[in-house]
Amino acid sequence: MVDYRIEEDTIGPVKIPVTALWGPQTERSRHNFTTGPKMPLTIIRALLQIKRAAATANSELAQLPVAKTQLIVAAIDQLLNLDDAKLQQDFPLSVYQTGSGTQTNMNVNEVVAHVAAKLNSELEILPNDDVNHGQSSNDVFPTAMNITASIAVNDLEKSVTRLITELKRKQAKYWQVVKIGRTHLQDATPITFGQEISGWVSMLEHDQAFLEQLKSTLYELAIGGTAVGTGLNAAPGFAVKVAEKLSHVYGLPFTAKTNKFYGLAAHSGLNVVHGALKTLASDLLKIANDVRFLASGPRAGYGELSIPANEPGSSIMPGKVNPTQAEALTMAVTRVLGNDVTISLAASQGNFEMNVYKPVLISTFLESADLLQGTIQGFADKLIAGLEIRSTRMAELVDRSLMTVTALSPHIGYHNSAKIAQAAEKAGTSLEEAALKSGLVTKQEFDAWVDPLAMTNLN
Repeated sequence: MVDYRIEEDTIGPVKIPVTALWGPQTERSRHNFTTGPKMPLTIIRALLQIKRAAATANSELAQLPVAKTQLIVAAIDQLLNLDDAKLQQDFPLSVYQTGSGTQTNMNVNEVVAHVAAKLNSELEILPNDDVNHGQSSNDVFPTAMNITASIAVNDLEKSVTRLITELKRKQAKYWQVVKIGRTHLQDATPITFGQEISGWVSMLEHDQAFLEQLKSTLYELAIGGTAVGTGLNAAPGFAVKVAEKLSHVYGLPFTAKTNKFYGLAAHSGLNVVHGALKTLASDLLKIANDVRFLASGPRAGYGELSIPANEPGSSIMPGKVNPTQAEALTMAVTRVLGNDVTISLAASQGNFEMNVYKPVLISTFLESADLLQGTIQGFADKLIAGLEIRSTRMAELVDRSLMTVTALSPHIGYHNSAKIAQAAEKAGTSLEEAALKSGLVTKQEFDAWVDPLAMTNLN
């Protein structure tokens, strides 16, 4: 029983699985590039939307017959309505293929043509001449890259907003709860936990602002540049029409009024926006580490915070609770920091009129955005939302701290204050005992001057 059909491309005949909707170029790529993950479906869906917009734009410009346009649109709509599992079946190509994404572009062209043939066998739709009309992989694929990156950044920003919201709730709740501050991993002067959290919030708000400032560069589309940026074989006005249609689909201000030579040869926008993702990742690493160290213990660590017990923490130690959401987030961060190196190198490569690292650029960018989006959401909902303080432990550490001696400096001088702190440390006594023993401070003065809450300058 024959389980394949034969189709031809410009190189020659190719055997294709009889049930497959793809054509010969997809089949060649499927066998030539077998390593690594599949092309993300978000890219496939964006390419389908681009093909849909291109078909209608070409029709409006009298470049494609209305009947063919309608059939292409119907085929694409059928594909877009499939769930991810069914859609994936006909888009089998690896990220690690040609650096222009040509084979994935042709995969989309071929599948659309075959679906169109199933809908109407009497009207022939050709992958190159019809579905790819006025286009090149060299401008279509980077257009899909910027579209998917824009969506990913917007989704990520929602998760960052969610984390900021949860942190602000804790900030308000613990605004006046005094704890000991730490610098250089050593005791410092008092701070409120709300103040400490406000620093985390500000970090994230700055990160969001950086993303907002930079993400508009992703709205610049390469469509209309065709092979090398000159726009050969694209009708006048084609690019603008496609960008307008894509803006309507996605609700984002995409524009085709860009330098096409730049759009094909460079991916500076992806590079700089991923730099903002890297900055966000760096800040998240600090925040997550602060939380998990402050929650370390509960008996042999800092022990200032109590974290939710989401799952058993050990296969051997009963009752153990681990900061698993913080660990997931920090692991994701390490991946993002590594991804930034990949993107920086890939963005610098390619020669002359085209960057030829496009698939790895966008797949890496999307991985970073997806990892951060998911782990930030988990960190916000499953750790920060349930975070509580251990007030007794916080108060104990403030009471035992020697650095509250700083409040004495304006009254008895830096050197005298240092002697009191050193004496307390050497004798193992409290700061108050050492201060009173020094004869430089009375009990009444000590109580008035060494007020931990007042030392936070909360008001």
